[in-house]
This record gives sequence, structure tokens and C-alpha cells, in this order.
Amino acid sequence: MPPREVIALFGPTGVGKTAVALALARRLRARGEEPVAVSADALQVYAGLETLTGAATAAERAELEHRLLSFVPLTESFSAGRYARLAHAEIDALLAAGRRPIVVGGTGLYLRAALTELSLQPPPAPGVRERWMAELRRVGPAALHAELAHRAPWAAAPLAPTDGRRIVRALELLDSGALRSPDRAASRAGPATGHGHAAERADVGRSASDARESELWTADTRHPTLLVGLVMEREPLYAQIDARVEAMVAGGAVDEVRRAAAAGASTTARAALGFEDLLAGDVAAMQRRTRRYARRQLTWMRKLAGVVAIDVTGREPDAVAAEIEFWLELDAL
Repeated sequence: MPPREVIALFGPTGVGKTAVALALARRLRARGEEPVAVSADALQVYAGLETLTGAATAAERAELEHRLLSFVPLTESFSAGRYARLAHAEIDALLAAGRRPIVVGGTGLYLRAALTELSLQPPPAPGVRERWMAELRRVGPAALHAELAHRAPWAAAPLAPTDGRRIVRALELLDSGALRSPDRAASRAGPATGHGHAAERADVGRSASDARESELWTADTRHPTLLVGLVMEREPLYAQIDARVEAMVAGGAVDEVRRAAAAGASTTARAALGFEDLLAGDVAAMQRRTRRYARRQLTWMRKLAGVVAIDVTGREPDAVAAEIEFWLELDAL
């Protein structure tokens, strides 16, 4: 196995990824390396949501340089496709300069986008998502699902009428021409081999995602990578999540989201965990939502190929960093 050039740290929100990255960076510098963190978080890209998203603080950034953090204006939409291009450029440039990229984040799609080559759909044209989101708020997801079913029944079939986010995305892709009907796909691929309409609907539900699904869980990466998944026992993790949310509120997260909303935050910026909850003054709802999100992150991590799972329960960041360093040293054996 070639030496792992890239280190990737993944794990649920609140598990302590930044603290471990800082401790690991200190150890790497002691080995004569120059580590740089590359963020893999879908919302930490926004300037003006640092408290809400738990982005590395100024002191933490002074200790370890961070890339792809707080650089997108709140009013702009952002996509995984755009992130992938930027992350690839950052990682490639760091390696070319002899530096060590540490990809750190809890957004599974962004992690894979940074490490692999994904077939990502293009972002919507400017204003399209905002228009459909406004329509979603006006008429509700069931009405949009009905419209999607009228225009493209094959695209609506696999979607629940309550799943507003995916319905809006399907309408965006339909408007852009990126969502093709099964008849068009079949005419490009040759004679159909399915068995009736049920098989066709199943194929449609899979056709847009099969390629990306296989890419998401492949062990192949653009560069040799040590992929580390940080885990923690459930009760301590939930306690840390609740305390983290309370610290965010004490640190000014409510004022932060109010300023962002007043500035016209984009729909993708408003998707930040807890944004709408804090606007409504419901801290407990944000805590519940964050705990559910952490469960989804752990489910995602279990699917990752080649991940080295490290239990951080009750451990100091430096002890976890020492274990990661051990895995690096195996490359030299």
C-alpha cells in the first residue's frame, strides 16, 4: 500500500473533530510536516454563520490553517459540485507544495466529494431554487409533488409527497434539463430489459442515483487516504451536543441567524442546522434536530469503505491523535 498522503476525519457533530485535528497537527509538525485543514462541511462555507455551524474559531485557525471555511456570502447558494472543484484544487495544491491535507468535516457528501470523483448534478440556475422554495412555502410539498407528478410522473413516483426538499430539487433539475425521462434514457441505452411498469419505476428511482451511490461508497480515492471515523457512546455524545448548542446560543448564535435572515440569507444558507429553530427561539428543537442529524452521520459513516473507526469516549484529543499517528506509521512498515 502506498503511503497515505491525505488524512480525513469524519464523525457526528459534537464528537470533537476540530480538537482532534488540532492535536494531530501538533504531532505532525513534530514530525517535520506542514498540516493544513480542509473543511468538508456544507454550511461552514458561509461567512457570517460561524457560531451556528461550529466553525473553527480565530484562535483555532491561528493554530492550524483552515481552507474552504467562511468564504461564501450568505446570500449565495452553494453546491456539492462547486465544493468538489474547490476541494480538489486545494488538496492537489497542498500535496504539490509538500504539505499534509487534513480533510475535516461532518457532511458525508462533501467528504466524499473532496476525496473522490463524484458524478454530481449541476447547481440550479440563479434564482431557480429560491423561486421553488418560495412556492413550497406558499402551497406546501403536496401541491409541488402534484405538479412534479403532472410534468414528470416517473420522477415523482419515488418521492414522498411530504419530502419538500427532494421535490424542489427534482423540479430544479427538471427545469435545467438535467433530469431525463426513462424513455429518453432507454432510447440512449438501447432496448429496455425491465419487466413492466413496476420495474421501470424502480429503475427511474435508481437511475439518477446509482452511479453516484456506487461512487459514494467506493474505497477508491483521488490520493492515498487514511480515513478516520470518530465515534462516541450515545449518551455522552448527546450530552455534548446539548451542551454545544447551549454554548452556541450563549455565544450569540441567535443574533447571528437574525442578522443572516435580515441580510437575505439564501435557501442553502438557511439550511444550516438550527437556523429556523433559533429564529423561532426554540433551542430545545435545535438540540433534538442535532441529535437526529448525528444519528444520520453515524449511519453514513458505517457505509464508508476502509474507514478506521476510533472511539473517543472519555479520551483526550491528543490520545486520539496518537492513535491516528499509529495508523500513519503502519505505512512505513
